[in-house]
Amino acid sequence: MPSSLIRGRYVIRRVVSRTEVDLVEDGAVFQRDGEVVEVGPFADLSRKHRADEVIGSADHVVVPGFVNAHHHVGLTPLQLGSPDHPLELWFASRMGARVVDLYLDTLYSAFEMIASGITTVQHLHSRARGGLKGVVEAAGKVIKAYRDIGMRVSYAYGMRDQNRLVYGDDQAFIDSLPADIGPGVAEVLSAQAMPIEDYFALFEHLHAEYGQEDRVRIQLAPANLHWCSDRALGLLKECSERFKVPLHMHVLETAYQKEYARRRTGGSAVRYLHEAFGLLGPRMTMGHGVWLSEADIDLAAETGTCICHNCSSNLRLRSGVAPLNAFESRGVRVAIGLDEAGINDDRDMLQEMRLVLRLHRVPGMDDAVPTAAQVLRMATEHGAHTTPFGAGIGTLEPGRACDLSLVGWRKIAEPYLDLSQGVSVVEALIARARPGSVETVVVAGDPIYRDGRFTRIDKEAVLAELAEALQAPLAADEIRRRETARKVLPFVKRFYDGYLAGESRDPFYRPSSRS
Repeated sequence: MPSSLIRGRYVIRRVVSRTEVDLVEDGAVFQRDGEVVEVGPFADLSRKHRADEVIGSADHVVVPGFVNAHHHVGLTPLQLGSPDHPLELWFASRMGARVVDLYLDTLYSAFEMIASGITTVQHLHSRARGGLKGVVEAAGKVIKAYRDIGMRVSYAYGMRDQNRLVYGDDQAFIDSLPADIGPGVAEVLSAQAMPIEDYFALFEHLHAEYGQEDRVRIQLAPANLHWCSDRALGLLKECSERFKVPLHMHVLETAYQKEYARRRTGGSAVRYLHEAFGLLGPRMTMGHGVWLSEADIDLAAETGTCICHNCSSNLRLRSGVAPLNAFESRGVRVAIGLDEAGINDDRDMLQEMRLVLRLHRVPGMDDAVPTAAQVLRMATEHGAHTTPFGAGIGTLEPGRACDLSLVGWRKIAEPYLDLSQGVSVVEALIARARPGSVETVVVAGDPIYRDGRFTRIDKEAVLAELAEALQAPLAADEIRRRETARKVLPFVKRFYDGYLAGESRDPFYRPSSRS
């Protein structure tokens, strides 16, 4: 691979604290063979190193590549016909989604991610059909899309071995349904089912095939407490230890999940995962964590467990607002995930960072609110630590992978931007950059997006092929699932009637008052 000198008006090496970043003015990154060799003033590095090419200019901000630490699909649920229901109803409504080619679908969201500066994605795959053979084929299509476009991906297939539609036994729920609905639901759930043994066979197959590639890693994903039996959780712990791979698990995304945990364990989901299985620790990332208690947060901090904050998803699905300020005050490492889609129904990390920065601004004068530097660290270094790539990405330091984005400074600063009175470069970047501001994206020293164009894949051809495929009439299976989803939705809602009765809530944030 050729060497390059990547220049910027500002080069952000890493975040140092809640308020400071390590920044080089008129700086550059020298990389060779995809690895950062040196970062410093452009004049010094251009004299010292004979680079094969110079990328960027004095009109760019060079920033470490963003990490989308929680991602699932390409076309969004809304695009496929499912409105923003509460999460528990959303599962049922999505049963009617049509089948989409996974290779094209994955490329669709990759286009959006890369255009907003994302270089690494944690892809959490689920609900593929066809048993072990079908899931292996599906996983191959997803991974191939990322390999072809040049992104760095950590892939995991979600473990589900129970409670696939409601927070209760599958067969008991099916038996409670009218005769014209139950068989359809049973057919859908059966098509998605895979024995525990096959799940681990899948992991071992993928880990052996892809796990040591430069830009691909394979990890584990216990989907959620309600979806995993005790046996599954124990085996996941053993597998993680044996292969030294991380786990990413949805935990306490909604109030209903908190109540489910109380009914199943007699207490906290977080404490149960820790005391019964030893699953907490630096290898565990808890996705969402909206309904963690103060004791849960303390336990996460004590064990070094990471949390992935999926801000847009939590708002869209009425899940709540995660206590980010409490996470930060206790020293929990927090990443950012876009989940199925951001607030704009796309995969725009810059927009998501703005939302995270501003949603948690509680009333008052105290400076106990998120800062721009903190949010940038969430999107870079902290996100990196939730993946198997770990300390090899996330900052621009010698020995790390050269994953970065060049953002046009003029597009941020025009027609005027005053930095002389306290506004920082990072604040300006997060507040004003848009996907159109991201001009070049580099992964492992390789420009996969240059001057606003993808270098490896013809975006327009892919989108045209995807659109054409979706013009085909619905298949018989799609029609059946769509009708089943419509019929079962009110019964899923009825399952949760009274589920939260007696629950008390003492919120972390009090942004308004009734009297």
